[in-house]
Amino acid sequence: MCEAMTLFAPPLRHIGMNTKAEQPKGLSGADIGKLVLAGLVLVVGVFAYSWFNNVVAASIRLIGVVLALVVALAIGYFTAPGRRVKHFLSESQFELRKVVWPTRDETLKTTGIIIVVVIILSLLLGLIDWLLKTIVFDWLLKLGT
Repeated sequence: MCEAMTLFAPPLRHIGMNTKAEQPKGLSGADIGKLVLAGLVLVVGVFAYSWFNNVVAASIRLIGVVLALVVALAIGYFTAPGRRVKHFLSESQFELRKVVWPTRDETLKTTGIIIVVVIILSLLLGLIDWLLKTIVFDWLLKLGT
């Protein structure tokens, strides 16, 4: 019986160790400093927007906030979490290339079906609501009088 098992058993594969080096879990001091600086730049941009409320036009203040946001994101990009976000976005973009999107005809047919089902269900719920209102107000409440 033992020989039969070895004849039909699949060959064992060598399971190797992960070749990637394990990444440290915490943030380094430099990363923390960069993230704090990015947060301060963003806070200063928002504060400047409200501080110069009556002095500078709203469009210029909005450009200042957008500029502060871009600078804060640029600072955050050079941190370990920023690199992880970049890696995640590049992987997501790669996965999106593999998606098989529906054709325009399929999309229109599905949308039409959904619209018809929503209309039917809303009419059904309206009918149930009217029926319950009629039962409660016209029959049950009038029975007690």
